[in-house]
Amino acid sequence: MQRCSTSTIDPTATSGGQVDQNNGGCAFRGAKLNLQPITDALHLVHGPIVCQGHSWQSRPTASSGSTLHRISFTTALSDLDVVLGAEKRLARSLDALAAKYDPPAIFVYSTCVPAMSGDDIRAVCKAATVRLKRPVLAVEAPGFSGGKLDGVQIAARVLIDDVIGTREPDCTTSTDVLLIAENNVAGEASAIAALLNRCGIRVLASIPGDGRFNAIAGAHRARASIVHCSQSVAGLGPDLMQRYGIPYAAVSFYGAANTSDALRRIAQLLIERGATAELAARVDAIVTDSELAMQRRLAPILPRLRNKRALLMTGGVKGWSLADTLLRLGMRLAAVSTQKTSAEDRCKLEAVVAGRCPLFDDIEQEAFETCLASGDIDLVLGGGCCRFTVQRLLVPWVEINHERHIALTGYDGSVALAEAMANALDSPVLAALRAEAQTARPA
Repeated sequence: MQRCSTSTIDPTATSGGQVDQNNGGCAFRGAKLNLQPITDALHLVHGPIVCQGHSWQSRPTASSGSTLHRISFTTALSDLDVVLGAEKRLARSLDALAAKYDPPAIFVYSTCVPAMSGDDIRAVCKAATVRLKRPVLAVEAPGFSGGKLDGVQIAARVLIDDVIGTREPDCTTSTDVLLIAENNVAGEASAIAALLNRCGIRVLASIPGDGRFNAIAGAHRARASIVHCSQSVAGLGPDLMQRYGIPYAAVSFYGAANTSDALRRIAQLLIERGATAELAARVDAIVTDSELAMQRRLAPILPRLRNKRALLMTGGVKGWSLADTLLRLGMRLAAVSTQKTSAEDRCKLEAVVAGRCPLFDDIEQEAFETCLASGDIDLVLGGGCCRFTVQRLLVPWVEINHERHIALTGYDGSVALAEAMANALDSPVLAALRAEAQTARPA
């Protein structure tokens, strides 16, 4: 049997850091995924009902308050709307939704059909803004206008041009930061905000995960920005620096070492912007205490993970961050996916891996199944449709993408990930299924 680490996963198949702009869906999907985590705004899709398939369930982000972002709203255009135009239908929908839900703002997403039929969504939204006395914002990212990352950029432009800077925050402090490009899957943005609060650092606005529209509108008064994911609205960091002089740092809160580095970098950035020097000492103390507490919690788990070979199928900041985390937990890497990974994140991944395993952009189904059946993989971490193949072949599996139910950020996230991996490896159900499959196998 060929070893998957040297043959069935081909390291020469990588893209060298070139990102497929269409990876992950169309422009509409990219825009909606990166604005819908703003929890108290109303998100209306102007198009056929099929486009509402990109609903909250596509990326089930948590909220510490309003859950309006979880409700799917669409104008559900018909053939007749295409022929006669649907601007009046959109206006009536906006009036009815504003009266029923009274949101602070409404985002209206254009899809392919009204964009091709010529609906002037921007004009409808502009009139509704005056009529309804609240921002009604046109997000003109029909699917045919590009790939997912093009939609992400359009979403960022809507925020920087039409939202941020439109109101003043109720109060400000010398340690106010923006948390940018964190979607709050499984409550991760809330966990980061709680950790920062322990350090005496306040999240003035989270964009977009667990975001509040009015807080985002006053984000221009922050002292610094924290950018967490290069595949989300990360472009806001440089834009805010250029427009408002807010410095930013690209960090990762996945893994204890990365979390400690992020906290220290944020503290230094705030001190440079006028915070007291005591902030650095406070952060150092919290980092030291948190790392010691984490090590105590990890002690009984580490023997269950030592030298286990993991296949890591994710991308972006999670790719290099979790690769580093697994190595620090004493595990080995069989291979790491580089799908949906920017050139910068790929360079960081290469530095972490340092030639220990192949990197791959994609793998054919047959090769993937051969790899899993070879016995060289102890554990797979990933998301999406590959989950079903892994589980069918009785290989331990841990969900780390949008469908996950555990927060992976911070020190608690490192322990939660270690526990999830150890439990997957030691699953009695999986052991019983393997034994049954072995017994049923013909001699």
